[in-house]
Amino acid sequence: MPQLALDAATLTYDDEGHRDTGAAPLVFIHGWTANRHRWDHQMAHFSPHRRVIRLDLRGHGESTGSGARTIDELADDVLALLDHLKIDRFVPVGHSMGGMITQTLALAHPDRVERMVLVNSISRMAYSRGRGLLMAASTLVPFKLFVAANIQRAFAPGYPREEIREHIRSSATTPREVVMTLYAAMRAFDVLDRVPEIRTPTLLVHGYRDIQLPVSQMLRMATSYPDAVIRIIDAGHELPLEKPAELTATIDRFVTDPR
Repeated sequence: MPQLALDAATLTYDDEGHRDTGAAPLVFIHGWTANRHRWDHQMAHFSPHRRVIRLDLRGHGESTGSGARTIDELADDVLALLDHLKIDRFVPVGHSMGGMITQTLALAHPDRVERMVLVNSISRMAYSRGRGLLMAASTLVPFKLFVAANIQRAFAPGYPREEIREHIRSSATTPREVVMTLYAAMRAFDVLDRVPEIRTPTLLVHGYRDIQLPVSQMLRMATSYPDAVIRIIDAGHELPLEKPAELTATIDRFVTDPR
């Protein structure tokens, strides 16, 4: 289990698969309160054919540290890992907050991002005044209740309750400072006006039943992307867990498309 020591943090990551195929490595970036195992299905599928990397963001999973207060700072961590691994061109695949990190990387380093995949992610947090007040009020409830409420509503109806409870328990192990700081970072994230600058081929794949980041917000964002492919899957916000095989097949078709 390799690790990379950074300033005030240690990143745990996996670096697997073939390195001599000539294909740019896939870099899987998880979302808020999650960890690198969100991508187990994708790692198992792609590693026999190409190099694949995933990491626990600082303060998540088996990585340590806090201190990152913006999406830009998390993107810097990902880039530091890739520099450490001597990877120039890569294909980031980001879920939710990981998709925000992915867009940040594409904007800051367009020469290094060959193509990218955004899973249940958006370019700007947008909500009605009422929902905004509800989200602000939710930060005032006890921490475990705050985490449980957010994770519970991430899954579409019918997902096994015991599995949801396990994900709630896992998310609640993320330090409170990390959870609340990055919750604020996501709410502040806004690159929608810069999306037309992103010229790299992009796959936007979203769960139709996502109520955390509704599909309508993704479609509004999609109109700004110069070169985007859109796929809608019957799932909630946790697409990598709810429909892993369908998501993997969708990513595979996109990254192997020669266009």
